[in-house]
Formats: sequence, C-alpha cells, structure tokens
Amino acid sequence: MLEMTIARLYELTVLLYALSVLLYFIDFLQNNQKANKTAFWLLAIVWVLQSIFLFLRMLDTGRFPILTLYEGMYFYTWVLITLSLIINRILRVDFIVFFTNVIGFLVLALHTFTPYQHESQVVVQALVSELLIIHVTMAILSYGAFSLSFVFSMLYLIQYRLLKEKKWGKRLLRIEDLSKLDHMSYVLNVIGVPMLLLSLILGSIWASVKLAEFQWYDAKVIGSFIVITAYSYYFYQRIAKGISGKAIANWNIAAFLVVLINFFLFGRLSNFHFWIL
Repeated sequence: MLEMTIARLYELTVLLYALSVLLYFIDFLQNNQKANKTAFWLLAIVWVLQSIFLFLRMLDTGRFPILTLYEGMYFYTWVLITLSLIINRILRVDFIVFFTNVIGFLVLALHTFTPYQHESQVVVQALVSELLIIHVTMAILSYGAFSLSFVFSMLYLIQYRLLKEKKWGKRLLRIEDLSKLDHMSYVLNVIGVPMLLLSLILGSIWASVKLAEFQWYDAKVIGSFIVITAYSYYFYQRIAKGISGKAIANWNIAAFLVVLINFFLFGRLSNFHFWIL
C-alpha cells in the first residue's frame, strides 16, 4: 500500500529528526563539534526527505500545500529546518539551532501522527500504535541512561570515600578514577534528558489522539516534567555554577530517586499508564 509506505517514510523522518535533536543537545552542553557535524548531516537528510514530500504534495494537489492546518504545519517545520541549517552553517549560533529544532520536532511529530491527514484507517491505527511504541521505548532508554548515571555516581562516592580514608586495596584499583566516573555520569545524563523530553512530546501527542480526555495534570505527566526539572537543575549546577565532585554526585543520586518515584509511585496514580501496574 502506497499510503503505508509513505507513512513509514514519515516515521523514519521523525526518528532521524529525534536523533539530530539528541546530538544537538550534546553539542549544546559540551560544545562537541563531532556531535554538531553529525546532527547537521542528519538534519540535512530530514530536509531532503521533507523537500521531496513537499514537492510530491505539490504535484498531487496542483498548488502550493499551505492551505490546510496540517499542510501549514508541515511547511512550517520545513522552514524551521531550512533556517536551522543556514544558521548552523553560516552564523554558528548553536544554542538557537537546538531550541529551534525542539520546536520543529514537536510540530513534525504532530503532523506525522495525527490521524486527520490520513485517509486509510489502517494507516491511522498503525501510526498511533507505533507512536506509543516509540514513546515507551524512548522513555525506557532514558531511564536506562539515568540508571547507569546513578551507578557511576554511587561508584564515585565509594571511590571518594576510599581515597579520603586512604583505604588502599583491590576495591580501589577495580573502580575507575574519579574524573572518569564523574564524566561518564554526566554523559549518560546528557543522553537521557533529551531522550526523555522527546518521549514526553511523542507521548503527549499519542494521548491527545488516542484518549477521549487527556489530562495534563495526570500524575505521571507531572512526574515526568519533575524529572526533567531535576536533571535540568543538575546541568545548571554543573555548567552554570561550576559545581562538581561529591556535591554534584549527591544531586545526581537525588535526581535518580525522583525517577524511581515517578516510575513506581506516579505510574500507579496515573489514569492511563496502565502498563506500569
């Protein structure tokens, strides 16, 4: 079925866009030129795919496709991506590029997964179902990153205590040095936070499409935003205030406790996250 094939290509575009946003976030925090370059070329691929879809839509309708809400959303995303590529290549204002593409990803995901633009109900149901799968997968992957980050922070505190008390032995030698433990904990959070944010965007779209009454004040939704806030404050302390070492490790452990509370407690209080029960 041609419509299903096109829907799959739309999904691929969203996934490539999500990966690009993730890499831009890494560059946003670490000034990582390799991540920036990879993100740029992924975004360029997304732009090429979008341009092809836009041209095909023009051939199909015989007009410039901006007269309906969903056509306007798609063209708006294309404009944002075009401007992002220009800014990234010419002006080198990386912070603007990251935040612009978060908005672009939200609009593109809305355009791709809302059912009103698709004629076939089979395609609609497939897209909504796969949207849920992508949402849950990304959320679990982010939780996995936070879990490993927590482990590295715990090892940091253990190593810190062994060094402070001068307890030399095999345990000390088997644990990595403090700087590496601290760095790995940070890198995993850099991966986990944007992944959770993208998961929240996709999950909100799924709930708005699938549920008759989607409540933004649902316990799990609020809990997820609290998790984002906790780790955002972690980045603020580390990058803006220059806090590191034992203090930032303790905060990372506290942030992971928020993740556990959100997963186990808020999941049970949620009105629609039934798979947690």
